[in-house]
Amino acid sequence: MATSNSGDKGTRNLVIIMVGFIVTVGVVFSIISNRASSNFEIPAAVSPTDGYGIVLNPTATPKIDVYVDYQCPACRAFELMNGGYLNEVIAQNKAKVVFHPMTFIGPESILAANAAACSADENRFVDMNLALFQNQPAGENTGKWGNETLIALGNSVGITSEKFKQCVNDGKYVKWTRNITVESGKRNVNSTPTILINGKPLDRNTEYGDPAKFRAALEAAGIK
Repeated sequence: MATSNSGDKGTRNLVIIMVGFIVTVGVVFSIISNRASSNFEIPAAVSPTDGYGIVLNPTATPKIDVYVDYQCPACRAFELMNGGYLNEVIAQNKAKVVFHPMTFIGPESILAANAAACSADENRFVDMNLALFQNQPAGENTGKWGNETLIALGNSVGITSEKFKQCVNDGKYVKWTRNITVESGKRNVNSTPTILINGKPLDRNTEYGDPAKFRAALEAAGIK
């Protein structure tokens, strides 16, 4: 019984946090052009046909799309509850997983998404993705996430190359983040986190805040 109450509480808290983000994202999407930029660099792992997301295990099935903003508290809660299992799925090549780092919360979301993309070039995206959520600042756009901090965060998960440092400092993939936003809007993704399995969204009221139900949803899609 204690486990059930804990899961229900986690779900309620996650839903409450998400409501505010739904409103914010809707406003942002309403003022963004529906045309994506074509003059920008993208990480090698990015697929334009997958909404410009960062693709892991491109030939595997089923397909899981993960839409997050690195400053989103609900995304952090989702990652800390369910990311471990999802990372197992990725490591065991049990699904094609596409991450879509969104940036509607503001400038530091863009910097974090750029750093995540730079980590993908180093084949360390999964580690950086987790580190970003584990070290998410308490407030939004507080100045705590600058390039120096993000480089240090990359170093903490073993990304120490000069190439990574330059990628972060140059904002190499900043323009790419806008395409994530545009393509997400085209797919009617208007809140974070949003998780799709083979194009079908999970139920945020039941499957986001309860690890057992999240696992069951993936298993129902054929992931064992």
